[in-house]
Amino acid sequence: MFHQPFFIPASLMLVFALPLILGIVPPNRLYGIRTAETLADEQRWYQVNQYAGWVLSGSSLLYLSVAMFFPSVIAGETLPGRWLVHLAAFVAPLIMSLVFIRRQVRQ
Repeated sequence: MFHQPFFIPASLMLVFALPLILGIVPPNRLYGIRTAETLADEQRWYQVNQYAGWVLSGSSLLYLSVAMFFPSVIAGETLPGRWLVHLAAFVAPLIMSLVFIRRQVRQ
């Protein structure tokens, strides 16, 4: 599984999402969903960032499950069709996550 094309970014995204879920990241300008609305209201900051953490972790776990059950490398050879499946399994949920987070910020 470590040889899958997006294993490292998906794993890092999962690790970085956990502090957001746990609510241990205070409002700041470096880490989290930083908008004028979230930075202006501490309660809103935690609400949006916890939601973002859950959505991003779900996106990561979806890709990691695809990587586990549908490897892109078989017998030491990378198969282009399978690599495209991995690309779609990583990018599509990530884009959907960003759409959901944007909607949450606007509410």
